[in-house]
Amino acid sequence: MEEKRYYYCIDMKCFFASVECAERGLDPFTTPLVVADPDRGSGAICLAISPYLKSLGVKNRCRLFEVPKTIPYLIAKPRMLKYIDYAADIYAIYLRYISPQDIHVYSIDEAFIDVTDYLKCYRTEPMTFVRFLLSLIAKEKKIPATAGVGTNLYLAKIALDITAKRSKDHVGFRDEESYQRTLWHHTPLNDFWQISHGTMNRLKKLGIFTMAGIARAREETLYRVFGVNAELLIDHAWGRESCRMEDIKRYRGKSHSVSSSQILFSDYTFDKARLVLSEMVRALCQELMRRHLITSRVSVGVGYSRDCLPSTGGACRMTVTTQVYSAILPYVLGLFDRHVDRRAPIRRLSLSFSDLCDEGWEGYDLFTDVEAIEREKKLAHTVLALSDKYGKNTVLRLSDFSEGATAKERNRLIGGHNGE
Repeated sequence: MEEKRYYYCIDMKCFFASVECAERGLDPFTTPLVVADPDRGSGAICLAISPYLKSLGVKNRCRLFEVPKTIPYLIAKPRMLKYIDYAADIYAIYLRYISPQDIHVYSIDEAFIDVTDYLKCYRTEPMTFVRFLLSLIAKEKKIPATAGVGTNLYLAKIALDITAKRSKDHVGFRDEESYQRTLWHHTPLNDFWQISHGTMNRLKKLGIFTMAGIARAREETLYRVFGVNAELLIDHAWGRESCRMEDIKRYRGKSHSVSSSQILFSDYTFDKARLVLSEMVRALCQELMRRHLITSRVSVGVGYSRDCLPSTGGACRMTVTTQVYSAILPYVLGLFDRHVDRRAPIRRLSLSFSDLCDEGWEGYDLFTDVEAIEREKKLAHTVLALSDKYGKNTVLRLSDFSEGATAKERNRLIGGHNGE
């Protein structure tokens, strides 16, 4: 008989807001605090709100103007480096008791842990050990955490997302039997991991509203509607998950594209947006150089202010395969010039390089000045080395100081937010 395994899924509660409370010596369960950039106005998105505000009915990821004016609250400007430091310290707590090969960091504030072998080593029970880890995080970092315990990775995540929320000690447990007994008829379906609103709505059209409904449905129907994804739906409906920690550690993704996008702080004219797109090309070219990759296909997307027009954009294959800025830029700007309405205010830009391959396959057409390309690459490598060592704003172009340019500001961000 196969040994029963135990997994944890541990999540820091309202992580960014809890860090800001910890830094101020405040209790996140009694402090009304939001993490948002007030410089972006009342429409700024709250990256996190404290558990206290949640208990008052304030929605996470709301905008500042949506917080009821009857509630006095603190505003903390995002500090991504600070949150990364806290996340690293919490990971270090895990490492005191767990090998890194048994930990999968799912996000900055969430991790999966396979504790099967450690329960024997420490002569403890699954629920006892997870409560011990949560108590260490609370004691040393002053960050509240919740945890799901399951007999596979999926059940650990479900125990976290659904069961722990209803538990007084913020810890939940589910095995296949208890999952089917207690959650088979739980609604809505999109409370379950990896079931989106779109998937839920497609299931509704089939007359399926619960996990029990998926488990009892005709498999032929599910495969016809969802294709190969039906296998995952069926397994999860029964509480099954074949993936293990060693499978996650062995997985190596193959990146076939790199992309960048940004929402502009105000309405941009055609010319100002064109300047920002040029900055984005340069940043992605540096990323290709850092990864030793080249591209032969580019695509551009543009969104207009208040959706006054449908989004536009296009893609093209280049006659060169390269990572060099001066070679790629004309193709990108050509797409922009052909597909963008010059009169409409622009608010969103996206750029993608695809069909990536190793830089050893670099190729140019007969009209390319190869010596000029080599000089540009040598200069670009020098700039990249300086930027990696001293910061992205160490070397800037004159155009970066133009009105509407965003590169300097974006270079200070981490994940699109203040990087202090």
